Parts: sequence; C-alpha cells; structure tokens
Amino acid sequence: MVDVSQHGWLPLALMCVVFTVLAAVVVRLTGMLEARRVYTAGLRAVGQLAAVSAVIAVVLTSVPLSFGFLLIMAVVATATSAARAAVGRRGAWLAFAICAGTVPSLALMLGSGAVPLAGASLVPVGGILIGGAMTATTLAVRRTLAALADRYGEFEAALALGLTEPDAVRELVRRPAADALLPALDQTRTVGLVTLPGAFVGMLLGGAPAWQAGVVQMVVLLALLMVEAMAIAVVIELVARGLVRRERGDLADVGGR
Repeated sequence: MVDVSQHGWLPLALMCVVFTVLAAVVVRLTGMLEARRVYTAGLRAVGQLAAVSAVIAVVLTSVPLSFGFLLIMAVVATATSAARAAVGRRGAWLAFAICAGTVPSLALMLGSGAVPLAGASLVPVGGILIGGAMTATTLAVRRTLAALADRYGEFEAALALGLTEPDAVRELVRRPAADALLPALDQTRTVGLVTLPGAFVGMLLGGAPAWQAGVVQMVVLLALLMVEAMAIAVVIELVARGLVRRERGDLADVGGR
C-alpha cells in the first residue's frame, strides 16, 4: 500500500493523471467511447471522493447518519442504473431491484452480529452490497431489453401460442438476464486465487488475523452473490410486467398494452 506521508501527494496525483489519459487514449483509438467520457468519470471521482472524505468522518460516528448515507447511496445507484438503461422515469422501479436483496442481507448480517451496528462497518459493507446490486441491475436491464428488441418475433409467436405477455417476456429474457450474474460468480469462484477483495485486504491492513479477514470476506462475498441474484430476478419481473422499459425504444408496447 502506498504511504502518502512518506512519498507525498505529487506522485499519486501524477499516477491518476497518467492512468486517466491512458484509458482515454485506449477508448478513443479503439472507437469504444468518446475520450471525454473517461475524463468526466475521472473528474467526478476526484470530486466525489473529496466530498465524501470531508463528511465521512462525521457520518461514521453516528448510526442514524450512517443509515442516511446508505439511503443516499441507494438513490444514486437507482438513478445511475436508470440512466445507463435509458428507461427514463420508469427507472424509479429499479430501486426495488437494488434494495430487494440489499436490505434483508444487511439486516441479517447486523442481526447475527457478523457486522457490528456501527458506522465504520455499516457504511463500507452496505456500500459494497448496494454497488453490486447497482451493477447487476444495470446489466440485467440492458440485456433483457436488448433481448426483447432482438427477439420480438419470438415474443409475438409466444403470444400466439397462448402465453400471457409476462410469461412470454420471462421465457425470452431469463437467459440473457442471467449473464449479469457472471461477474459475481467469477469473483466468488476465483477469490483468493485471482482477486483479493477490499474487505479482506482492508482487515489485513488494519491488523486483523488472516483467518478472521477471510471469514468476514466470505460472508460479504456470498451476501453480494445473493444480492445480485435477487436484483436480477426483480429486474426480470419488472420488465415482464411492463414496469420497466425504454423511454423511447423498440418495445414501447411490450408489457404496456
């Protein structure tokens, strides 16, 4: 880990600039994205981390403030997923996908004592779960809506065979939506061999025994797997019932007739 007190801020700032510029060059030269999107993301990260660093010390000293901070995280996660999926105001429904697994998982971890009821543990663990649910939700919505657009003929054929709209949608989107769980599955399968997740490393750096860090990380990792699976399941149901769809897209009528 970099010792800021020893090396100063200049090398760290230079590394951030270099990595951002390199990422922007890669996406620009390959035609993946506009370079400005990388620069914007980098600048936002700097601003957001600066703001969080200014308030986090106060937030972590209060359990009510910590829960309030998690609520803000959930709202931002919902807005981000809605924007990425281009579903407009219907994106508010995605809050159910993000919270469906996160809330009960966090409650179970707090109730069992696996996570102490303190801001220093509540905010990091809750943030990990919300972040995972956001990623899974975004990927699931994009994959399901794309699948429906590409396979609209199959959707109409299913209706002709007597399936209801929700049942026809479920049949078409289950497999594509399941792809959103692959990152979490891969992370769980390769933990310790390929990746060393943040909770594990953080506890080791904090002086905790390796076995204790491993146990806590395993709990968080499996909770994250459940949270993401639940988020994807809820997305499938929201799309099947026509509650989530593109604001302007190919399937304006699916689920809304």
